[in-house]
Amino acid sequence: MQDWWKKAVFYQIYPKSFKDTNGDGIGDINGIREKLPYLKQLGVDALWISPVYLSPQIDNGYDIADYRRIDPMFGTNNEMYQLIEEAHQQNLKIVMDFVANHTSDQCTWFQESRKSKDNYFSDFYIWKDAKTDGSVPNNWGSSFGGSAWTWDESRQQYYLHYYAKEQPDLNWENPTVRSYIYDMMRFWKGKGVDGWRMDVVTSISKNLDFPDNPRPFTTENQQNGPRMHEFIHEMNQEVLKPFSMMSVGESPAAKSPDGHLLVDPAREELDMIFTFEHMHVDRVKGNVNGRWALKPMDLPALKKILASWQKELRGRGWNALYFENHDRARVISRWGNDEEYRYECATAFATVLHGLQGTPFIYQGEEIGMTNPKFAIDEYEDVELQGNYEFYVKQQQTISEEEFLAAVHKITRDNARTPMQWDDSQNAGFSDADPWFKLNPDYSLINVAFDQTSEKSVFKFYQKLIELRHTEELMTEGEFELLYEEDPARFIYKRRYKKTSWYILANFSNHNQSIPEDLRDLNGRFVLKNRPERNTLDPALTPYEAFIFAVDEE
Repeated sequence: MQDWWKKAVFYQIYPKSFKDTNGDGIGDINGIREKLPYLKQLGVDALWISPVYLSPQIDNGYDIADYRRIDPMFGTNNEMYQLIEEAHQQNLKIVMDFVANHTSDQCTWFQESRKSKDNYFSDFYIWKDAKTDGSVPNNWGSSFGGSAWTWDESRQQYYLHYYAKEQPDLNWENPTVRSYIYDMMRFWKGKGVDGWRMDVVTSISKNLDFPDNPRPFTTENQQNGPRMHEFIHEMNQEVLKPFSMMSVGESPAAKSPDGHLLVDPAREELDMIFTFEHMHVDRVKGNVNGRWALKPMDLPALKKILASWQKELRGRGWNALYFENHDRARVISRWGNDEEYRYECATAFATVLHGLQGTPFIYQGEEIGMTNPKFAIDEYEDVELQGNYEFYVKQQQTISEEEFLAAVHKITRDNARTPMQWDDSQNAGFSDADPWFKLNPDYSLINVAFDQTSEKSVFKFYQKLIELRHTEELMTEGEFELLYEEDPARFIYKRRYKKTSWYILANFSNHNQSIPEDLRDLNGRFVLKNRPERNTLDPALTPYEAFIFAVDEE
């Protein structure tokens, strides 16, 4: 099957936090190799590996200094090649993560570019003169806080960076830059890589008029530039199509009505994109504090957004399904109840997500119901958190430290980056040494070894969901219909294929919720349920209960 990814389930590995084998407290490539049997046991088909390239680690590897060299902290190039080969032996595909929007400021390209305005690399990045008063070229903001421009003394110009100042944005208007990126992709294809996850790929084109944003130091006008589709199509033609490489791009600004422009097969751009839209349903829109201004999760909004993507991409694209990744906190801590109903919560969110049409992406630890830790501000590592804390709390003083920390405990990226919890031994079986980042203190109760032997095993529930994806055509081909869209507590939808309909029901509340009267008389069978005692459609849905119920037409 050429589109193998349509029936696949992906597993994202954040190598730094996955498994350490050499005792330095940092996860490594050999740790991934060691755990291939575990991943095969789970049943996934492909591994998305976050960046392991040479990097100063300002942004945990998303600041790349050399695209072709493995960072010694993770291992060697040969170990990476061995991982690819061993994964293939287990019928696991390997998808590498790369950043085309920016590099590290330690990349040779940038080190040369900053030396003068007329050398070979001078036009590899986006440089602008200061305004007559010496100030920044415009009011564009960095996603990590403050201005997107930094002054470079050696070149006597400002350079653009949508993220940390150590992550200068590449100039995709320069065809040599694009050819360098494509050559890098071909290099890894030659080593056996099966596809790409592309970090903020929809940012690669910039509006070269550099208009001010409506609000200073926000990022409102900095996505989906005028040549974005042209550049991505060129990448498709140069690398993705000729080498049959699967692609999923991070697309922060995509909305369902325009998402097909990136993933419609006829346009030959990307196979899938990660939208951010459904992950903002707990954000106060337009607030000066950006993503740190939170409100309770709006379930009707979540349902409508997910349903809209199901509708808009049907027949002209394919959905990438996720709730968690290295940039997203643990969903059961963010939107659920990870204390009283952790198992039910984890399996309910999984049921709703995996039942949709699209390709599910599982983030490491999600399959055992890992939770957010609640650290103090100074115990977090993330450059985004540090930059935003400095900007919003210290400089702008638009949010109190207490409010900011409450938001951090819900949504900061570091919530997903604590070391993987393998067992209840010292350091959770992650490493023999002190880990690079603090462990979640709950690891003695939440870990792989315990979960796999538990009566309430999140892992075993995921195994069943993955098996359905592999064996049931309805999961990939079935039509979608959202039911009871305004209901504030119940997420209910229907999938239909040929003469079979599946009803997916979940209660996302701490209270019993009745099963709608018009569903109680259905005659059918339970396909999957997270409450084993459920045998009929009569009793109310208990907190975070979820199930799939099949009805066959006669």
